[in-house]
Amino acid sequence: MRISQSRAWSFFVRFLMACGLATAAASASAENAAELVARAAEDSTLHQTLVAEGGKAAFFCANCHGEAGISKFPNVPNLAGQHPAYVLHQIEAFLSGARKDEFMQGLMKVLNEREKASIALMYASRAVPPVSSPGAKAADGGKLFQQHCARCHQVDAHGAKDFPRLAGQQPEYLKISLRRYLTQSGERFYAPMTAAVAQLGERNIDAVVDYLSSLP
Repeated sequence: MRISQSRAWSFFVRFLMACGLATAAASASAENAAELVARAAEDSTLHQTLVAEGGKAAFFCANCHGEAGISKFPNVPNLAGQHPAYVLHQIEAFLSGARKDEFMQGLMKVLNEREKASIALMYASRAVPPVSSPGAKAADGGKLFQQHCARCHQVDAHGAKDFPRLAGQQPEYLKISLRRYLTQSGERFYAPMTAAVAQLGERNIDAVVDYLSSLP
């Protein structure tokens, strides 16, 4: 079960106090997160520095997503191994309201541009162990994934700049997300995903999840 809203907001207040971000959030950073990530790809020293900073900046995120990016809750996604550009895109989606979660939307507002970049790079650097052993439907799920999902999420399900890594992801989170796209419940909207999941069919969701959650 995910932490209660009252406990979450208690952590949030402590986060603000500990990091001194209550006032810093009011002023925009001169650095652009995407540009920092791009620079870090060419500068190993900057990359190492930002990854180290990300470990500190993400201490609040660790309450749900885990210190190494492996979620502590089945309905919360792993962030380990995600492409940094994709993580940044999700941060901006929460900020714009394109992706809806009241708690996450509030938390993203306190991050400056360097913190966004450092958190994205830190999680991208973390290893991703498989969450579970292959289920009974994993073999069928692998065929369905290649047919309906691999074009965007890549053959190995490791994702890319614009598409999330699904390999080793929390099975419960995968099921929730796929059904949200299928039913168009409003938390997330992306027409190509809705179309792909509709073609997959609700009856095949469990098989694809069995496959993805067992991948390294």
